[in-house]
Amino acid sequence: MAKKAKGNRVQVILECTEHKNSGMPGTSRYITTKNRKNVTERLELKKYNPILRKVTVHKEIK
Repeated sequence: MAKKAKGNRVQVILECTEHKNSGMPGTSRYITTKNRKNVTERLELKKYNPILRKVTVHKEIK
């Protein structure tokens, strides 16, 4: 069998920061990919939070 090449594209998890600070139960998380060579810092995107029913900032978690 051929070995899978270790690419620069990795899967990351984005978590809502506003929901986390509000103290409400539950969490809003998204899974996406990023290119390690082009984006070296942590990813930060605006995504929809269905619990809060609005668009909020989601940051990459470890």
